[in-house]
Amino acid sequence: MDKEAAIDTAAAARHARFGALPERIRIEDTTQSVDTGSAARGNSTYNPEGQWQYYSCLALDLGL
Repeated sequence: MDKEAAIDTAAAARHARFGALPERIRIEDTTQSVDTGSAARGNSTYNPEGQWQYYSCLALDLGL
């Protein structure tokens, strides 16, 4: 048995055992765009005195 035949046999055995790889997922299919309009919080400006009620973000509090 020559080297190429051994490689083909190993590849066939691997394909029979594990099958094919799944299809690639496009990045467009993994992300979602959501409108974060100001209706949820009343206004869309950042107010560090009142925003603690909704979330806490140290970077925004420090102005980073």
